[in-house]
Amino acid sequence: MLITNKNAPVYFHDRVLNILLIQFLPKRLQPNHITVLRFCLVPFVLWFIAQSQWHIAAPLFLFAAFTDALDGSMARVRKQITNWGTFYDPAADKMLIGLVVILFVAKEVNVAFAAIIVVVELMILFVGLVRRKGHEPISANWAGKMKMLFQVIGVFALLIAKFWGLSLLVPFSIGTLTIAIIFAVVSLLTYSL
Repeated sequence: MLITNKNAPVYFHDRVLNILLIQFLPKRLQPNHITVLRFCLVPFVLWFIAQSQWHIAAPLFLFAAFTDALDGSMARVRKQITNWGTFYDPAADKMLIGLVVILFVAKEVNVAFAAIIVVVELMILFVGLVRRKGHEPISANWAGKMKMLFQVIGVFALLIAKFWGLSLLVPFSIGTLTIAIIFAVVSLLTYSL
């Protein structure tokens, strides 16, 4: 089903974000602006990871990932869903997660493990492009949202493991990213139906 401004559900987390933050943001700031910000933050996240500046990389990655929740909630609460946003919001997520996985997870965990994450992300993006060209409705599904949540938790745990030298977080990160892969496959299968 195509999600529009008329039928977009407002979830519990949307209401919480509205109470805590969205209502205080200027009306001229739109969800697509937040998506563009996420695209712009990706090179900085990658730079600080490459420089092993974990004290900056970890919070910056978390902030960039938080913008995903923020722009989606803003779009639903303020009824500002756009065709541009329904494609580029998940593309920004895939860019953030995919490049961090290539640069960081491949090095810290395993290249094959990172490749699986990236390949599934690319497949989801490809299906979205095909559906968009066919003028089919595209919007995120519940499995995609869970996938992103577990990816963020997994990558953040790995960044914290590097920052504080907590090797115990590495298996937690791997487990969380594995759960994210499962949700990614579910998302791919349900997205392409």
